[in-house]
Amino acid sequence: MTVRRLAAVDAQTYWMSASVPSDQFLLYAFGGQPDSLEGALDMVRDRARACADFRVRVDDTDFWTYPVWAQREVTADQIVVHDVDPPTWQGCLTAVAGLTDEPLDARDITWRLHVFPKVDEIPGAGSGSVAVLQICHALADGVLASALAAHLFGRNGAVPAVAAAPVRAAALPWRAFAAGRAHRRLVRDTDAGLVPPQALPRPALRTNTLPAGPRHLRTVVCSREQFGATTVTVGALAALSAALAGHLRALGDDAARLGAEVPMARTGPRQARNHFGNVGVELYPDLAAPERSAAIAADLHRRRRRAVHPAMLAEAAALAALPAPLLLWGVAQFDPGVRSAAVTGNTVVSSVNRGPADLRFGGAPVVLTAGFPSLSPMMGLTHGVHGIGGAVAVSVHAAASVIGDLDALEAYVERLAWELRSAP
Repeated sequence: MTVRRLAAVDAQTYWMSASVPSDQFLLYAFGGQPDSLEGALDMVRDRARACADFRVRVDDTDFWTYPVWAQREVTADQIVVHDVDPPTWQGCLTAVAGLTDEPLDARDITWRLHVFPKVDEIPGAGSGSVAVLQICHALADGVLASALAAHLFGRNGAVPAVAAAPVRAAALPWRAFAAGRAHRRLVRDTDAGLVPPQALPRPALRTNTLPAGPRHLRTVVCSREQFGATTVTVGALAALSAALAGHLRALGDDAARLGAEVPMARTGPRQARNHFGNVGVELYPDLAAPERSAAIAADLHRRRRRAVHPAMLAEAAALAALPAPLLLWGVAQFDPGVRSAAVTGNTVVSSVNRGPADLRFGGAPVVLTAGFPSLSPMMGLTHGVHGIGGAVAVSVHAAASVIGDLDALEAYVERLAWELRSAP
């Protein structure tokens, strides 16, 4: 039997989760209840058993090598049915916020499905069902996790394959040399104006303070048509730029250099389960709406151009060749208590298109999907932008210490909803 080791970046993600929990929570709302709840759950279990990615756990028992994906059967405790009190959309989101305090131990299970069989006031549906896939980030990034969730709920087609090849530590010297040479070329190309410069760090704001107190989830549901000719990602970034700048300024922060940390998919074949990198994007809150959207789109384009430079591929190749003990030592040096005056972004904005509205739960059709990027020691407010079919949910995940009391939270969500409705 072939031993499947975690790629270096996936092992790094797994080891980091001990200090900063990073489970993803993928929410899917369905219009109506299934004809038979047990029948719907049995179908989900059968589809999970039919996909190898749902039948793994992490075996991390050898210090000298990277952890491996060990086989594990799908068990009854991986699907949990919850009652919500009150049985409303917001009551469901509050229950999901509580689940973030219960991270999975990937050495035991790497995913769990939480089912809320009766939820009222679902946007666009009224009464229905909600299912939330909790999944370890080491197992999948946002794109892969979305494909796995879609498989559970009936989408046909293969889940993206991870074509990771074993890398010997002996390759490190050569790959490190190649990475250094490529970096020098990157510096020359940047100085010559052939490649956009690296995004500058920006001042930390209130949103970058240590999260404390209750955590809150909110969603604003839009139609794809609201964004007009712009992309959903750009339109959402432009809207939350204005909303967040207004909120922070009301609290006394200088939001002139407001920016977001945005996960961006890597190009090329997927060689790890986490096939993305975070980039810093300027949000230009002081520009008028049309100019702001254009400036954000141009900034995203610059980040993509820089991300495809050969230096980035060489850097990733060098990381892949690091001996496991060396990478583990590096992860152990991370101190979540250290504060920084400069950050990549003042909020995280994760945007994923989850495809057509072809998912079903016991016969009930999907009406919307949402996601809530995890908080971290330097990030107390994150946003998700997730679309399925013609519905787009812009989500807010906030700690009370950052966003303020419930009145302040609702005021911010109202600002965000207004800016989304006013999108050019």
